[in-house]
Amino acid sequence: MTDYMPLSRSTEVRMSFRRRGGKVAIVLPDGSRAATQQEATVDNTMIKVLARAFRWQRLMNDGTYTSMDEMAAAEKISPSYISRILRLTYLSPTIVQAILDGQHPAHLTMKDLLVPFPLEWKAQAECLSWPRQ
Repeated sequence: MTDYMPLSRSTEVRMSFRRRGGKVAIVLPDGSRAATQQEATVDNTMIKVLARAFRWQRLMNDGTYTSMDEMAAAEKISPSYISRILRLTYLSPTIVQAILDGQHPAHLTMKDLLVPFPLEWKAQAECLSWPRQ
């Protein structure tokens, strides 16, 4: 009788863990999610900040507020925060729709959206490390 000893093999995969809308997602080095899910991975935090940006822009456009300082006083928040959030209204419609649909890159967070980005849509995609279509 011979002894059977199974071979031990291991594979190493570099990955990171990111909190996405209250859940933890595994993110591979290329920025993709390790486990693809049937349903979209919606990030409610990013959706809320986008909704706030477009609401504030509408209030500025319809004349409810005539300046960011006036809006900041009414909303009881910093004018600096308002300007960072309002900047999101210049995001590419493709990027906004992907965020709303939960189809954005796994590495993208609200913090990334609040960093200054270029106004040109192609440059935005590059700045945010958006996958090529």
